[in-house]
Amino acid sequence: MSPGEPARIAIVDVTDESTYALLPPCADPGFDHRSCDYWEDADRGSKAIRIGWIEPGAAPAPAAPSRAAAANPFLADLEERRSNPFDLGGGAGAGANPLLGDDDPLTDNPFAPRREPRPTVADTAPRKLRLLARGLGVAGCYAKVLLADDVPAAYCQFGPLTAYPRAQRTRDLYPALPDAPLPAVITCIASTAAARGAGFAKALVAAVCEDLEGRGFAAVETYPEIGVRRDATSAATPAFWESVGFVMAAPDERFPVMRRELV
Repeated sequence: MSPGEPARIAIVDVTDESTYALLPPCADPGFDHRSCDYWEDADRGSKAIRIGWIEPGAAPAPAAPSRAAAANPFLADLEERRSNPFDLGGGAGAGANPLLGDDDPLTDNPFAPRREPRPTVADTAPRKLRLLARGLGVAGCYAKVLLADDVPAAYCQFGPLTAYPRAQRTRDLYPALPDAPLPAVITCIASTAAARGAGFAKALVAAVCEDLEGRGFAAVETYPEIGVRRDATSAATPAFWESVGFVMAAPDERFPVMRRELV
């Protein structure tokens, strides 16, 4: 890119390990997006770096083999019944009725409805990625990364209110807020220290709001925290949210609610 030329912008949905690897560093090196569950866990959530979260998890332990049953002469007739192909009562031969053939009759039925497999991530994926992937196939992705000239520059976490208990707890402080339909929420918006001032966070919020509107949400809320260091908050400031079309829905000296109608 030539000096003075605008950066090339790309916005990526975080849906798998390759896109999860694009999460940029926090401006405060004591925090890390990859191990933050501050919004997902209202009681014990933390923004701090936890190395164990960043490394891929171990594969689930295989189930312990069951102990072989002692030989019992009184079970012989039961085993014989289980081998009966006409016995549909749950034995080893259950369902193997030769009158039906070996295959499920609906398997090759072109008129039977078919469901595409829902996207998911492996059980061994990093824990934060598994949290971000909870909505895949249902509500969509829960995070986006903005790349400026292919370099991760900004990060946004969002999704349905039900995915973020701490947001729900904050919202419960203000019973006057509309609750039908429930809003989507943006829990985290952050630029890297090097990318600040370039407007990347605003561009990312605009993309997230457009995405949420396309998913059918009527409004989106966010919950900035007043009185903390700029690098210690995950939800920016009221002034930032006002600059991208949000209004103060519930004033408060510490935990105001910012809201933007999408339709």
